[in-house]
Parts: sequence; structure tokens; C-alpha cells
Amino acid sequence: MATEQTVSDVVVQRLTAWGVPRVFGYSGDGIDGVLGALRRAGKPEFVQARHEEAAAFMAVGHAKYTGGVGVCLSTQGPGAVHLLNGLYDARLDSQPVVAIVGQQMTTVLGSAYQQEIDLVRLFGDVCAQFVQAAHTAEQVPMLLDRAFRTALATRSPTCVILPHDVQQAPAPDPEAQEHGVLVTSPGLRPARVVPRDEDLQEAAAVLAAGERVAIMVGQGAYRAAAEIGELADRLGAGITASLLGKPVLDESLPRHTGVMGHLGTTASDQLMRHCDTLLLIGTNDPWTEFYPKPGQARAVQIDIDGRRLGIRYPVEVPLLGDAAETVRALLALLPAREPGAWAGRVEEWTRRWHMIGASRAAAVAEPVNPQHVVRSLSGRLPADAQVAVDVGSVVYWYARHLCLPRGVPAHLSSTLASMGCGIPYGLAAKLAEPGRPVVVLSGDGAMQMSGIAELVTVADRWRDWADPRFVVCVLDNGDLAEVSWEQRETEGEPRFPGSQRLPGVPYARWADLLGLRGVRVTGPDEMAAAWEDALGADRPVVIEAVTDPAVPLLPPGRPYEQVKAMYQGLAAESGPIARRAEAHLRRERADEGFDDPALTGAGQ
Repeated sequence: MATEQTVSDVVVQRLTAWGVPRVFGYSGDGIDGVLGALRRAGKPEFVQARHEEAAAFMAVGHAKYTGGVGVCLSTQGPGAVHLLNGLYDARLDSQPVVAIVGQQMTTVLGSAYQQEIDLVRLFGDVCAQFVQAAHTAEQVPMLLDRAFRTALATRSPTCVILPHDVQQAPAPDPEAQEHGVLVTSPGLRPARVVPRDEDLQEAAAVLAAGERVAIMVGQGAYRAAAEIGELADRLGAGITASLLGKPVLDESLPRHTGVMGHLGTTASDQLMRHCDTLLLIGTNDPWTEFYPKPGQARAVQIDIDGRRLGIRYPVEVPLLGDAAETVRALLALLPAREPGAWAGRVEEWTRRWHMIGASRAAAVAEPVNPQHVVRSLSGRLPADAQVAVDVGSVVYWYARHLCLPRGVPAHLSSTLASMGCGIPYGLAAKLAEPGRPVVVLSGDGAMQMSGIAELVTVADRWRDWADPRFVVCVLDNGDLAEVSWEQRETEGEPRFPGSQRLPGVPYARWADLLGLRGVRVTGPDEMAAAWEDALGADRPVVIEAVTDPAVPLLPPGRPYEQVKAMYQGLAAESGPIARRAEAHLRRERADEGFDDPALTGAGQ
């Protein structure tokens, strides 16, 4: 006897119609109807995380690695609350995610019932573009269609709330035509968006007049790499990247100065200091103190979202359009010219940075220099790999030292900068393309926040992957190092051990206990073999690299007055770590040509 279809079955059918391959979540009674429909349908695949926050991060990761809509599912009450952090990650990094959230029955709402939360209000900020609760069966297809379409159109998270009794209600008639019932359809095809001809001509005139052109690319420049490379050659321009834009272009190009900003390179700092023309492509990077000084450079900006034009730097010609289409149109208006002295200067800054980076990574540390750990992966990363990076000091070493093979995607929580994203992102990448190896770079703080738990998910699923390689490298320095250095840099405060010290965790042994493989590295000469063994293993591997917390997170090109507080904080600390840290800081400052004066004591 056929089971009568419910609204939950309609939900699952709509997900399939929107091309959703998997739903990330955690079960609970508030969403039982949808879970039952997923079981009956057999698709989309349900991926159980260890925590709803990780499920939301997986949905964001799915959106970033695939370009599609990520979908997460949770029960009401605490499950809904746990989604928020991942959804804010989607909002701040402009990723399309749809959250489907259960709710208590409509008959008890307003009674202070168990797990009753005003979910529309809860998600009202993070899902500001669209959040709605269903009150009738007839609403549900329309709400889902609007949620998906809005997520794609605005590149932001949206939310549909489903009370339990609505989930259980009989499916509405899909062909009903009556007043007050809207029959909608799934699907959205992106349009071509190009600026007006007169705006393109004005932008081309600005770029052609520039003698020292810099191009800065962000994540919005994906799929425009070839066009941007040709434009840079035509203008003799230097190229830099936001953190999210790092994978867009091949960083081995002679005039690619690397990532800009606080965690960027000395070459990018020089490029921004000396350019007279700036072209921003698909970037919303917040490190505005590292941009050219206002008035120094004439600026053109390309972005698909008009709300972002002119909000990071004064822009003379804002171009609303798709990056690849717009750059192609500019190429048609710009004649080629011979590279001049500017191109040579940018190439020299870039060569100099590569020397500095190699020297810093090779510096002796106790026991292992974290820069060496990440730099050792360059040249060993498979050409078909996918990379996920967690938040913390590891982001600095990724930004400066990892050379990504052309076409290798790498993602992290950039604008929200939330710890705990690394392994969920890596899992989303692996589930989307199980035949490709994945590398996750993480600090010990992020691993203790959520990574240890999500390794359980890796251990549960890896035998189903066509390529079992899933490498997690943990920089284990026993410290929340980024916070320690931020306290020194911004406050002139010494490290506060009660706040930053981390308990020791045997990450490699934990991997072994889970049936994975663990490798512990305690010396720099062990690192190359660790990477090669892990990338050739027949199962996921956790590399526990014991690193030195004394290696500084030094912003590039800052005058002494802007780093003096670092020295003050270190002078107020006691012990060998502080003395090593000061020595490392002075050495790296000398790399950049600075000869900092000595402090005579704390606070001097």
C-alpha cells in the first residue's frame, strides 16, 4: 500500500529539482519528517556531522568548492543556534547556502514550549535576504524556491523554517490554481553582466594612462585567470591577491607579488606603496591600511555586486559586471605596450620576497619552524589536490609560503575568520570530488575546537572514497599563537598563559586510534618525508608537526612605531619563548631592511 506523500516528501523532491547532491546536518525530533523523506527517497545524500556548526561549515565548503548551493539541516532549539556560526561564514564570504530548520508544532508556538525559539528573529540578521517560516503545506514549495533563488542571486545564506506539523501535513496539489496559492518553479540561470560601453572606455583610458599599474584580485576573479594574465602583460602591471583570491592566478608568475595585507608579502606591500593606478577585480579585502594611500592611485574596480563598488578605496570608474566578461571587454580597448621600468621593479620586489620567504622558513626554531612545515608542501602538492585551511597562525604561513599548483582550489573562513572550519571544508571538498586528494592545514587551537571531533567523520567515511588521501597537518605549538601575537602587536601586552596556553593532545595517536594513520614530526629534517608518506598513503593521515610558538606573525613593511608594541609585549614576558621570539622578530625585521632600536625595558 502506497504511503501518502507529505510535505517532507515535497521538500526532498524540491531539493532534488534544485540539483542538491547532499545535505549536511544532524538529526533531531524537530526535523524527523524531512529525515524520513530523505530515507524514503534515497537522495539527496544525508551527511551527518558531529555538530550542527560543522554541518553549516560543510555547506559553506560545498558552495565554495563546487560553485553550487550548500544545504544544511537542523532541528529546532539548540540545533538551530549551532548553525549560526557557519551561516555567518557564508554571509561574510558571500556564499549561497540554504538552511532548513525544524520547529515545534504551530499549535504550541508562543507557549514557552521546550526548545521553542523565535527562529525567524534568530536568523533575521544572518539570513537577512530571506528567512521565512512555513505555516501551511501550500507555502513550502514556494518558500524553498525563493530561498534557493535568493541565495544564488544575492550570494548569501537563506533559511526556511518548517514546524513539525507542517512537515507531516499531506503534500499539496502541485496543479492547484486558486486564489492565495502560489505555484512556483525551481531553477535559475545566470545572466551575462557587462558594463556600459562608455564606462569601459573611461576605465580603459584610466588604465592606459597609468605608468605603475597594480592589479588586485579576489575570489570574484575566479574563472577570469587567463584574461587577467593577458591584461597584466598588456599593461606591464604587477599583480597581488586578497587572501580569498590567492588561488585565482599562478603565484609563480614573475610579477605576481603574492597575498597583500597584514599576512601578506613584502613584495605586495611595495606594489601597493608605489603604484599610481589600481585595478580591483572581484575583491572586498578589508586590510585597507595596506592599500595605496587615498589619492595616490587612480582606481578602477570590477565587481558583480554593485554594493561593493568603492567601499574599500576611492574608485574613479566603478564597473558593474562579471570579471571575465569585463576584462575581455577592456582588452579590446587597450593596446599592448612594452614592459617598462615598473615591470622590472615589480619583478625585483617579487624575487626579493621569494628570497626572504625561503630564508625565514629555513631559520632554526625549537623544535620546528612552522613556516618550514607549510613551505615543504610546495612542490609536493598533487596537481589535482584540494586544500582547506583553518583559522589561526597557519593562515599566515599558507598565505606566504604555499605555492598552489595552477587550478588547485584552496578555501578558508576569511572574513568571519572562524576557527573550526578546516576539516568540515575539507570533507565538503572530498565528498564533492572523492577522486581527488585533500590537504587540510590547521593549528592546534582549531583542532581542539572542532577538528578532533570531525576526524571521527573522516574515519567513518573514508573507505567510500575513490582516492583515500585526506591529509590533516596540525601545527602543534601549544599556544593560541595568533592571539598571543595580536596582544603584543595591538596592546603592547605580554602573552597571557591562562588565556593562550593549550593543553597537549596526542593528535597522531588519536588518528591511529580511529583507524587512520598518525605521523609525529619533531625535527625539520623529518618534514619532507612526512608529506611524501602522507600523500602516498592508503588512508587519511594526520601529521602532528610540533612547532615553535616564538615565530612572529609580522606584518610586512611596517615602520618601527607600528611594531614597537610587539617588542614592549615581549619585554614584559619572561622565559625562553619570549627571548626566542624577540630574536626571530629582529631577524625578520632585518630581512626587510629595518634596524630596530633596542628597548631598555617593558613599556619603554
